[in-house]
This record gives sequence, structure tokens and C-alpha cells, in this order.
Amino acid sequence: MKCDVLTLFPDILNAYINESIIKRAREKNLIDIRLYNIRDFTSDSYRTVDDYPFGGGAGMVFKPEPIFRAVDFLRGDGEPRRVILLSPQGRPFNQLAAEAYSREKQRFVFICGRYEGIDERVKTLIDEEVSIGDYVLTGGELAALVIIDAVTRLIPGVLGDERSIEDESFSWGLLDYPDYTRPREFRGLNVPDVLVSGNHKEIKLWRRKQALKKTMALRPDLIEKIELTVLDKKILSDIASEEDISDDID
Repeated sequence: MKCDVLTLFPDILNAYINESIIKRAREKNLIDIRLYNIRDFTSDSYRTVDDYPFGGGAGMVFKPEPIFRAVDFLRGDGEPRRVILLSPQGRPFNQLAAEAYSREKQRFVFICGRYEGIDERVKTLIDEEVSIGDYVLTGGELAALVIIDAVTRLIPGVLGDERSIEDESFSWGLLDYPDYTRPREFRGLNVPDVLVSGNHKEIKLWRRKQALKKTMALRPDLIEKIELTVLDKKILSDIASEEDISDDID
């Protein structure tokens, strides 16, 4: 992954990208992240980046000039770039988008907005508008970090065990199954016997059932989006039967 981030607060991003998995990925040159302070592209002594909205209204609006200058500067090296505006109005970012981004060869440019909004003319610069959720953040920095993190872990060589990607939530369309580690018993709570049985076929079946059960309880909408196998349908039928029996007992 190669990306440029346009922001008013590069230190927010610096604190995160210089730790843990992303830091190691950068050190291995598996990803390339460059941060640019939008104020460096202003033209007045006050380094002004916002102004009152035409027509009146609350809050301030991000001015177009510094963002245009910043994008022009980045494009000046001739390297192809995909410019993304981070906004609650954009296309929802999800695991499928993360996987697509991880295969992208162009550099990304993430524009992190602030204030009440951003001058509409900035949208003539962008290739895509992306949202990480139906809520409003103070700025786009957190959204940029979410995308960078989600994409980075999908790049070959970043994670120590590539199987981690395959087993993660959403990678197979479901929420993740429960995980356990030592000790086997803790404060009266025990690890399910199947996980210490050594029977890998039974373990795999148990994990699939737990993932389906959790998804049905917390995110039933995801079930409708995946192609269920014959085994999945049988497991769901068994789960439904178990719940019916439990209701009868109550």
C-alpha cells in the first residue's frame, strides 16, 4: 500500500503509524505512508485553511485553495494517484473494499476534512468519497487510520501468520468464533472440551457453528449476504432447534 495523507494534524497519524504492525510493515518497505500538513499549502501569513460559509450558517468551511495546491503538488511527480475524500457522505468502507485497496497499484491520497464541511469544489479533484460509518467525527484522521490499518494487514508479509487473515471476522463473511487460551480453567470458567480434544474436524465444525450462531445473534444481516453451504444450512437449522427447545424449557 502506498498513500499520501493530507491533514491538519499529522501528529495524530504519526502516533499510530509508528507503532505495532504498521510500523513493522513500513520498516520492511511493505507499505509507504507519507503525511502532509495542509497548512503548508496556504498562501497567507496566518496559514488560513477555513472561512465562513456563503449564505450563512453555523461553523466554518474548509477552503478549496490549500487542498487544490496540495493535490497539484503530489501529482507533480507524475505517479498515478487515486484521490479519496473521507466523508460520512461517501461509499461505505468494508472488508471487500479493504481487499480491493490492498491490490491497488496506484498511490492513494486521503484528504482528511475538518470543521463544518469542505468546499464543494474540492470534489472535482477526487476519484472517490469514502465513509467508515454513519456518524460524524471531528476530522478525517481516524477514518484514514482505519482504512490504512484494515488494508495493511491484508498485504502479504505484514502479518506473521497469513492464516490470521483467513480466520478473521468478515474475511469469510461472518463474525469470528470465540477464542480461548491458557489457563484451561479460570475462575470457574472452562475452555470448551472440543478445543482440547485434538480432533481437528470437530474443532473446525464447532468454530463454524459458533461463528454462525454469533452472526445470527448480533449481525443477522450478514447471513443474507453470504452463500451458505449445505452444512451451514444444517448448522443453522440445528441452532434454531436448540433455541426452540430452550424456549420450551423456560
